[in-house]
Amino acid sequence: MKRLGNLVNQCRFLRAKDDYEQSRVVIVGAPLDQTTSFRPGTRMAPKRIRELSYGLEDYSPYLDDSLNNRVFHDAGDIEMPLGNLHKSLSLIEKVAGNIVEDGKVPFFIGGEHLITYPIVKQVATRYPQLKVVHFDAHADLRDSFFGEKLSHATVLRRVCECIKDRHLYQFGIRSGVKEEFDFAKDHAKTFLYDVRDSFMSVFEELKGFPIYVTFDIDVLDPAFAPGTGTPEPGGCTSKEVFEIIQRFKELDIVGFDLVEVSPITDLSERTSLLAAKIIREVLLCIK
Repeated sequence: MKRLGNLVNQCRFLRAKDDYEQSRVVIVGAPLDQTTSFRPGTRMAPKRIRELSYGLEDYSPYLDDSLNNRVFHDAGDIEMPLGNLHKSLSLIEKVAGNIVEDGKVPFFIGGEHLITYPIVKQVATRYPQLKVVHFDAHADLRDSFFGEKLSHATVLRRVCECIKDRHLYQFGIRSGVKEEFDFAKDHAKTFLYDVRDSFMSVFEELKGFPIYVTFDIDVLDPAFAPGTGTPEPGGCTSKEVFEIIQRFKELDIVGFDLVEVSPITDLSERTSLLAAKIIREVLLCIK
């Protein structure tokens, strides 16, 4: 456990166990909030999502299963050096690498979307055939954003540099610049607007491969998830999301992150509570 580094335990996600060694899944909070370009606040999400998880039952009627039947560890939050982006990313990569090296599944709560890049770098090293499944309103495929290669708007472009060509699957995309959509035509499998039906149309292509899922909360319509830094109207419903997650149990999920929840813009707390419920469901789907 010491090899994960200096993590801060605030409160644990619902039903998380103490035993790192016996756990298949390790939850880590990555409160990164340094390249956010519209509304900040994502660094507060890991703590708030954990707190609100206690408003949930441990049993899922969707999956007819309970967190009581899972052994997973919540290691707490990485201590981020505010203002030092490269060191922050290095810390995330180190923690993710240690979890992967120990044969466990890294399960990160963001933080902004840039956290996905250092995690996937490590997961892809262990799983060369890795496919990345990306739920988001935004393509995040820019090569640079305001001159920066490392940004929440470039994160999936950087991820593409870590995995095989066309091993990125994107769902719910409804915002971006032309450069991103041109890149996607040649290097990714990007589905616009629709989420559920598009996911099911390529579901068989995902079976048998190690899968990393990155879930940006703004894939949902702001009516369901207003507490995010870059809300984008026209998204999916929470019901659709839970229908999709039920199929995750048929996949080999080797890594997961949920990002871009911003509690300071989530006055009703419905976004953080929805995020907690999504996390519960995904935890129950990991073998």
